[in-house]
Formats: sequence, structure tokens, C-alpha cells
Amino acid sequence: MTHGRAVVTMLAVTLMWSIAGVVTRQLETARSFEVTFWRSAFTVLALAVLLPALRGRAVLARSLRVGGATLWWSGLCWCVMFTAFMVAITLTTVANVLVTMAIAPLLTALIARVFLGHRLAARTWAAIAVAGIGIGWMYGREVGAADPRQLAGTLVALGVPIAAAVNWTLIQHTRGRADVDLLPAVLIGALLSAGLTLPFALPFAASAHDLGLLALLGVVQLAIPCLMAVAAARHLSAPEASLLALLEVIFGVAWAWLGAGETPAAHVLGGGALVLGALAANEALALRHAVR
Repeated sequence: MTHGRAVVTMLAVTLMWSIAGVVTRQLETARSFEVTFWRSAFTVLALAVLLPALRGRAVLARSLRVGGATLWWSGLCWCVMFTAFMVAITLTTVANVLVTMAIAPLLTALIARVFLGHRLAARTWAAIAVAGIGIGWMYGREVGAADPRQLAGTLVALGVPIAAAVNWTLIQHTRGRADVDLLPAVLIGALLSAGLTLPFALPFAASAHDLGLLALLGVVQLAIPCLMAVAAARHLSAPEASLLALLEVIFGVAWAWLGAGETPAAHVLGGGALVLGALAANEALALRHAVR
């Protein structure tokens, strides 16, 4: 894969990731944990076919043999991301969830600083401070909102960037080990998510229409783009990948606005602009420094 193809691949990945909110808004009867269960279950089915096709039939056994605790911790992180995202989407607006998720790169920088000893540039500390103001603006308004579901949804969504930051730190920690393949951790995460939410999803209420949409999410919005992202990330610098990933927030909010009539609140747009601006500026400066 060339660098240009990697960029195009990441653009396609963010487009596929971004459809979750607008597709979820088209569901008829499935709600909350049932939505999470079916999406994770369809992801399991898709990865059970795709992973052996790409890595061989022994991929899971090989990963379990050499991956150790890191594989399971990564799988747990994927589980939290899959579960918290869908539950949050059913409680609050798409914009709230996606903007909250946008702080993942900054949280990753902090966690990597603590556990891996990575030094943080002054620009990153400044970006963390500005993003903190933006998140505080968003959350402050949610605390004062009349609907407690909005606040609950935003708080649940916070689990996604925290788990993503831990997961990325784990991947960074194993980058030098060619024998450790953490891609099967995505399958483990989907299995854990489906198993965790199954008891709360019963009795099932999803219609055939809902199952079709949830299958779309499990296969097209999650399984396939996760594999594509791993392939593209090998040919992109971390700043490039982070900048391109920001497009998911823009695309996702736009789809929900145009396809589901979800107009973002003023405090979400304001706080989100601070978060995205801080992150984009930090990654752009890092990319410029790397080019030099």
C-alpha cells in the first residue's frame, strides 16, 4: 500500500465509522443493550470469517498462545469501546458522543507519558488544556440540563476515549514484537461485548428491519473498517492518522444532522470546536515537525 492509498483508505474508514449514529436513529424497536448486543454479535460473525481469510485459520490460536495478558487487556478495551459507544448513542445525541470521543489522542498522550515515559511537547500540554476547557464547557451545560439522560449518555461516552487511549498505549508497547498480533483482540472485544450485554438485551424486540441495520453496523461500520484501519496505519505517521480520524466526528455529526434531524446544540458546537481545534493544531504541528 502506498502512502496515497493509505490516506484514501483512512478516509473510507472514517466514512464507514461515521454512519453509526444516523443508522441507529433509523431503528424501529431495538433499544439500548439490545442494539449493542446485535451490533457486537454481527461483528463477531464478520470477523470470524475475515480474520482467518486474512491471517490464516490458526490466527486466533496463535494470538492466544503468544499474546498473553496484553491481548486480553486489549480485547477488554475493545469491549468497553463497543459497549459504551452504542449505549451512549441511545442516551444522548450523536454530536455529544463523537465530540467526547475526539479527546482520545490527548488522553493517549497522557497515558503514554505516565506508563511508557513518553515526553510531551509544550504544544501537547497546551492542546490538553484547551481541550479540557472545551469538554468542561460541554459537560457543564449537560449537568445543568433538565434531561438526565443527556448527561448520562455523555458520561457513558467518556468510557470510549479512555478505553481507546489505554488500547493505543498497549499497541505502542508491543510495536517492537513482531510475534504479537493484537488484531484478534477486536474479535475478543466483540465477543465480550455481546456476552456482557446479552442478559440485558432480553427479551429481544428488534424487528427484521432493525436486524438488517444492525448487521450493517456490525459488518460495514465496525468489522471491515477496523481491519482497514490497521492496514493503513502501517503506512501513516501517528499525527497523520490522528488528523484523518477527526473526520469521523465531522462526518458523523453531519450525517445525524442531515439524515436524522439532530441539530447540534450551541454548547456542543462551541466545546467541540475547542476540542477539535486543539487536537488538529497539535497534530498538524507534530506532522510539520516530523516532515522537517
